[in-house]
Amino acid sequence: MADPTPPPRPGDRSPWNWLLLIPIVLPLITVFFNAESPDLLGFPRFYWQQLAYILVGVSTTTLVYQMTKRRGEG
Repeated sequence: MADPTPPPRPGDRSPWNWLLLIPIVLPLITVFFNAESPDLLGFPRFYWQQLAYILVGVSTTTLVYQMTKRRGEG
């Protein structure tokens, strides 16, 4: 009889995954929000800082994905 359980997948324990903590922790540091200036193109700090966090999150996720993807798998 065949074993119905699938073979175990190797764990993904790449140290690159630690970089994913940056876009999680960075917006939680409230000291960064404790100012109204500087303005950027007329936008208060809070708004352009939120957009910067989005860019940090996307770039960090892209970097971790590119560094941890397995070559040859489709």
